[in-house]
Amino acid sequence: MVTHLFSDAGRTWRQAAKHNSHGRTIYEALLREMNGPIGIAVHFQVQRNAEIIRSLPITLANQVNEHVLREVLKGTRADEIAKQIKTYFPEATKAKANLIARTEVSKTSTALTQARAESVGANWYVWRTSEDSRVRGSHKIMDGVLVKWNAPPSPEKLDGQTRTFGNYNAGEIFNCRCYPEPVIDLSLVSWPAKVYYNGSIHRMTRKQFERIM
Repeated sequence: MVTHLFSDAGRTWRQAAKHNSHGRTIYEALLREMNGPIGIAVHFQVQRNAEIIRSLPITLANQVNEHVLREVLKGTRADEIAKQIKTYFPEATKAKANLIARTEVSKTSTALTQARAESVGANWYVWRTSEDSRVRGSHKIMDGVLVKWNAPPSPEKLDGQTRTFGNYNAGEIFNCRCYPEPVIDLSLVSWPAKVYYNGSIHRMTRKQFERIM
């Protein structure tokens, strides 16, 4: 799963490189990725996912590993693999299957996005939700908010809930369908914007935001 998320994004860049005069530069940058923070993020997520799979009965763990390997080699997308995993588990382990299928793909995707963004100095992102009726109330509060990767919020605390799950980035909590949109160009942000800073959400102008970057 992690390998496919990594290679899928890399494939997009390689396709773009074919139509770009800097194709060789992009290609060489992709080769260097695994030796830097992105490679570290990939290996960390592989180990993390492996620990979760180890908590399953050994026969099921083997089935999951073999199935994921086959599908990755065929080029199946990560979200489709997640759906397939759920159907391969007996009812007794359905909760664990859901954890892997719904949560781990999202967490891995966020981790790789963060590693890639920070490697080019994009230290902030916009929290995006799926914008439908299933979005949690605490996450609706975060929709469209600028967040610094290394200073994530506690959405539940911001929502005034007594039960919280700590601080986390978009897509890092169980069953979360939110995702981070890296801020690459401040001119593309609609100012004034909502910004999570020092434990609360503020509305800032671009100049105010630039002071805290």
